[in-house]
Amino acid sequence: MSKKRTVFACAECGYVSSKWVGKCPACKAWDSLVEEVQRDEPVSSGSRSSRGKSAPVPISEISADESSRLPTGQKELDRILGGGLVSGSVILLGGEPGVGKSTLLLQVAHWLAQSGVTMLYVTAEESGMQLKLRAERLGCVCDNLLVLAENSLDAILEATEKSGAGAVIMDSIQMVFWQEMGGAPGSVGQVRECAAGLIAQAKRCGVPLFLVGHVTKEGSIAGPKVLEHMVDVVLSFEGDRFHAARILRSSKNRYGAANEVGVFEMTSSGLQPVPDPSKLFLSGHAETMPGTVVTAPLSGTRPFLVEVQALVAPTYPGSARRRVTGADPNRVSMLLAVLEKSCGLGLADQDVFLNVVGGAELREPGADLAMAMAVAGSLRELALPRDTVVIGEVGLGGEVRPVAQLESRLQEAARLGFSLAVIPADSKPLKPQIKTCPVSRIGQAMDILKQ
Repeated sequence: MSKKRTVFACAECGYVSSKWVGKCPACKAWDSLVEEVQRDEPVSSGSRSSRGKSAPVPISEISADESSRLPTGQKELDRILGGGLVSGSVILLGGEPGVGKSTLLLQVAHWLAQSGVTMLYVTAEESGMQLKLRAERLGCVCDNLLVLAENSLDAILEATEKSGAGAVIMDSIQMVFWQEMGGAPGSVGQVRECAAGLIAQAKRCGVPLFLVGHVTKEGSIAGPKVLEHMVDVVLSFEGDRFHAARILRSSKNRYGAANEVGVFEMTSSGLQPVPDPSKLFLSGHAETMPGTVVTAPLSGTRPFLVEVQALVAPTYPGSARRRVTGADPNRVSMLLAVLEKSCGLGLADQDVFLNVVGGAELREPGADLAMAMAVAGSLRELALPRDTVVIGEVGLGGEVRPVAQLESRLQEAARLGFSLAVIPADSKPLKPQIKTCPVSRIGQAMDILKQ
């Protein structure tokens, strides 16, 4: 019988040490080693589900039929996945508590069950009765939807094998434990080994598998970083509980484009896809307002329009505040410094508040110019016309740089009725559907506010 021992495993790379150290010797991450109980000779749960002996074959002889993808019933999710579920694919879905992870997957399970697929929903956090109550509220009760309230890995693997399920949802991976492995559920070793066992079975049986993952206070998926390497698709569900909009973002996808974004709206009947997210993130007021600028960020291959609002108010010198919602605070601080250096704007004695309307998040530099013009417009009490969209990256020297896929952004703006676009002067030749105003320096963009 093997003996148990206490070790410290790195949550980032899986490095195992016999004693705790502040900095991981392998990946150099600080405070990433967590304590877990381990056997001297553990048997990997993934090894029990071996796919057997195989021989190498030419890649030209491997069957890869795209038409065999299984639709999920959620068009936004299907688009992010690249067209639907691939046989044997493993999707990791993470997000803040209450954002709607279980709601989305329950709706997917119900649609698949109604279409004839035997669905197995494994709930390790709730009882079967709790899941049934939520399913009744969402109208997701179906005889072809099987529910298993269990957190033992061996019992889950056995039930999955016997049920003959066509797709499996595991909610959540941090609550599953393997009895042969020491440590509490959610520890680095338990998450790694339980995920390995579930993934091995999904690959061997060709069954799509959804894994729900908890997130840490920093927003990353809890458990070892290797978990994200083991799965095929990593999705993060984002959203503010005070807003109806929910954003599903892919950071990894072996079967489609990464960094794709899907937009949902939380309603009383569950999550509903938003086919036109631009209208969701625009306020819709008719009058012009100082400090309000519309931009067209690119998320994956999809452009959509969002509204940026800035409020600049005088304060006492030395106590100026900077509050940013929906954008990178460090990026905004850089833009404020550029405005002071290149445009002569005095912001040292001004409070600056910047907000992205509707709970959207600006993660790409193509929104730099819009944020800068919003701050300048609020300071000078000047407003852009309502039919103007602003696109461009701002450099440290005050130069306005080109952005990717500018033409598709302009097409989205034209579709929503915008007639003027402030764009970088060095952009490639375009055939825009709206009038453009090229600028090469941030000062030229500020002059547009005076017109």
